Amino acid sequence: MNTSSNDSCDGEWSADFQFYLFPITYILVMVFGLLGNLGALYIFIFKTEHKSPSRVYIISLAVADTAFLCVLPFRIHYHLNGNDWTFGNVACRLTGTLFFSNVYISIAFMSCICVDRYLATVHPHTYLRLRNTRCSVAVSVCVWGFGGATILAFMLTSPDMHKTQGRTSCFENFSENEWKTSLAPYSAFSLIFGALLPSIVILVLYPVVARRIARIKTRTARGALRIIYTILAITVLCFLPYHFVYFLHVLWRTQVIHNCLLADGIYKARRVTMALVSMNSLLDPVLYYFATSHCKWNCKRNFKLLKPKKRRGIYAISESL
Repeated sequence: MNTSSNDSCDGEWSADFQFYLFPITYILVMVFGLLGNLGALYIFIFKTEHKSPSRVYIISLAVADTAFLCVLPFRIHYHLNGNDWTFGNVACRLTGTLFFSNVYISIAFMSCICVDRYLATVHPHTYLRLRNTRCSVAVSVCVWGFGGATILAFMLTSPDMHKTQGRTSCFENFSENEWKTSLAPYSAFSLIFGALLPSIVILVLYPVVARRIARIKTRTARGALRIIYTILAITVLCFLPYHFVYFLHVLWRTQVIHNCLLADGIYKARRVTMALVSMNSLLDPVLYYFATSHCKWNCKRNFKLLKPKKRRGIYAISESL
């Protein structure tokens, strides 16, 4: 049984279902996610001749997902071993940081795709002036640079392992003092800038784009709508539940929430949403498929890419995603 204590309640929070939920979920995500993301990287890097800003963002998103999927074997072993970490301090810091940072890197690049689609649809003349890969590469470098600096700072300064009932916990079961002095500031920063602002961008701009595109009765418009709905679905199903529960989790750990029954519910819900948020790396290849549907991405033909047919129209600039 995995337990975690809270000084005000002096209770134990159990979620034995996590020992089945996490390994099963992570194995499925790792196997099918690696196939989808590595296949996407192969196609976008080696097979796609058409250059577009969105291609740069999607490659970055696939790289972030692949890095996340490579640390899942350590998390699978951790949970199968009864939440007992056996790989040492350095591996805990590295895998734990990569595991949680994937959430914010992924949503950042989805926001970049969202802004790109918004400009292409609502402000096409501005988009034509900015339409070059140098701009998207510069944005991607900024995202990776800022995210990398934040990840490195967190990796070097955050607490990592704890002994709890004879088991070594990795990136969980922190003390109240560690939450107030170290983890709370990081959590507030990540929730505001890594979750809230990108979610607002996606949930506000994409409906505007969807309404605009829905008026166009073409195959290109239908493909763009599928991209929009996929990103909205990933945001609503994977990211929003995780961040809402994580916000409650921070309030509980910093003693803002004192109700013990509510604290137990938050602990269980966090385990569920942690498994749920990992599904984004499994669902992202669906986005890649719709993003390359104009290039006839056909997996049954060993990823052979056919050249897209050019179409004319005022909304032709939105085909490039």
